[in-house]
Order: sequence, then structure tokens, then C-alpha cells
Amino acid sequence: MQENIVKIEGLSHRYSKDWAVQDVSFEINKKGIVGLLGSNGAGKSTTMNILCGVLSQTQGSVLIEGIDMRTHPEEAKKRIGFLPQNAPLYLEQTVDEYLTYCAHLRFVDKRKIKTAVSEVKEKCGVAHFSNRLIGNLSGGYRQRVGIAQALIHRPMLVVLDEPTNGLDPNQILEVRQLIKEIAIDRAVIFSSHILSEIQATCQDIIMIEGGKMVFRDTMESFNNYIEPDSLITTMMTPPALSVLQQLPGINEVSFLSDNTIRMHFDPTADIAESIVEMSVRNGWRLKEITLEKSSLDAIFAQLSNKKTKPALPS
Repeated sequence: MQENIVKIEGLSHRYSKDWAVQDVSFEINKKGIVGLLGSNGAGKSTTMNILCGVLSQTQGSVLIEGIDMRTHPEEAKKRIGFLPQNAPLYLEQTVDEYLTYCAHLRFVDKRKIKTAVSEVKEKCGVAHFSNRLIGNLSGGYRQRVGIAQALIHRPMLVVLDEPTNGLDPNQILEVRQLIKEIAIDRAVIFSSHILSEIQATCQDIIMIEGGKMVFRDTMESFNNYIEPDSLITTMMTPPALSVLQQLPGINEVSFLSDNTIRMHFDPTADIAESIVEMSVRNGWRLKEITLEKSSLDAIFAQLSNKKTKPALPS
């Protein structure tokens, strides 16, 4: 039987009287990217800090390749690469100096350190900056160096906390591609509060809100699971706002331009068909109608009131 890469059971933690995480349980049994999604303050960073041995949990257990993080922290940490939200970089060191230092910290065999440094520089695309001070690198290349330090000891699990935060659009695309390449031969946990980042990068998703896990499944299942809650219509001769507000199932209506209207509706109502029929009947000259997915806040509200999905597939 294959050993879990990660197994978390009944994880709970509180600061003073407030619970930051409550009864979180999940397993990761395969290579690839798992997205950890949650709004700011949802409990993502607490979960990751406990997972990586930075913080000791109040309750529950964390196993990394079968090793208990609480009872054998050193052995468990050897199997994890971690990039916190604020990368632990020494700006006065060169890329080579820093990665060599990290290799020593990670107990890489001294005879293999030079090779290990070369490998991660090449993988992360920073080999041409070997002798450059980290403080003189752009934000995107600093992030690549941060990812390189998480790979230096060849861990089976890499945990990345908001790895694209603060990068420009081109840098984001580059880091996304790098993470996908890293995940070919290891498991990666990618944390973000931005839904589009998770959707663009991850195969599986875990959602935490209010310290509780509200969803865990594949990204495909997630995209099919979330119901649309609004639509955008373009009409050449649209009716007055008051006419649309009176339609059954419509909760809110707003004009985005003279001919473009957003309508929020009850997901149980067949609004699109009604709009098409009424446009034909009343001469509104409907040109386009597009369903919109829920906002992230609306998704959390939906999922918090529904039973969580089954465990991630192995």
C-alpha cells in the first residue's frame, strides 16, 4: 500500500481563546499540485505553519510520509520544502552563497552540495545570476531563488504560501509554469486567496474558511460544483430597470452601460430562458447573454452551508 505523502487528521489550533483552525483533515497521496484556497484570515497560513513544523498544533496529527511531525519533527521536516509568504532570503548574499547555506541547513551531504545547488539553479532559471547579490534581483527572480531553497534537499512535498503575490503579470505566468514543472515528480501545496491563481495552476483543491474545511475535491469538480448566480445581457432596446426587477427569481439588476445589464438571480430559477422569451415577446432585441460564476465570497457562503466533498482521490 502506498504511503501518504501528507496525512492530516483532526487538526485544530487556537491562539488564546480563538480557534484559528478547527478539525481539518485531508490526505495527499500523489504527485501534482493541490490548491489551498481561503480568504485572508481563513486559517491557511496556520495550517501550513503546522504542516511544516513551524507551529505546534493544539489538537490533531500531521504525518509526512508516515512520520509524525510532533514526535519526530526533524525527520518529518527533512521531507518538506517550504516557501513562506515572505521568502526567507538574505539580500546581502549572492545566489550561490545563499543556496549553499540552505543546503547545509537541510543536511545535504557536503560532497553533493555543489551538485544540488547547480541543479536547483538550473531548474528555477537563476543559474545566470549565480554571483549576483539577491538584493539586486527583481521580485520575480527573488521568488525563484526562494523556490530553489525549498527544493535544495529534494523533498517529496513542497509547500508554497502565496508564491505569486506581488509579482507582475509576466512574472506570475513564469512562476506558475515553474511550479507546474516542479510538481511533475513531487507533491506541491499551493496556497492563495485568489481563486484564479488556484484555477490556473492546481489539479485538486482544498478550501478553508473560518478555520474550517468547506471543500476538497478535484478542480474539475469544483468548477462544475459552483452554480452561476448572475448573468450579463446585451440588448439593443432594453427595458426599464423596474421591468427587469419584477421578473420572478431576479434579486438585483444594474446597468453596466446603456445596452449591457447585470442581473443577479436565484440559482433555482431558469432566468436565462425567461429573458430570451421576454426579449422576443417585447422586442428588447437580445444580442448576447452570458452566465457569470459566483464571486469568491459567494462561493465561500455557498460551501459553508453545504456538506464537504469526499477526500482527494489517490
